[in-house]
Amino acid sequence: MKKIIAVEEGLSSVVRDTMTREGYELVKPGAGSKVDATIITGMDMNVMGMQDIANKQPVIDARGKTADQILSDLKSRL
Repeated sequence: MKKIIAVEEGLSSVVRDTMTREGYELVKPGAGSKVDATIITGMDMNVMGMQDIANKQPVIDARGKTADQILSDLKSRL
């Protein structure tokens, strides 16, 4: 069964293509789907550096990382 990953809009097409090629299904955050992990761009982080995430799935900050680094983080947390 495919893992469903919520991905913020600002993530590059290279990262999106890498995730899709690896067999992940990508959805927008808050799309109503049950997700296995969330990848954020860091744009929504508040001043204190805290997130208000309501689920217990892994949240990966993609800021400053390559597609391979993000994929490695994702695989290690799922």
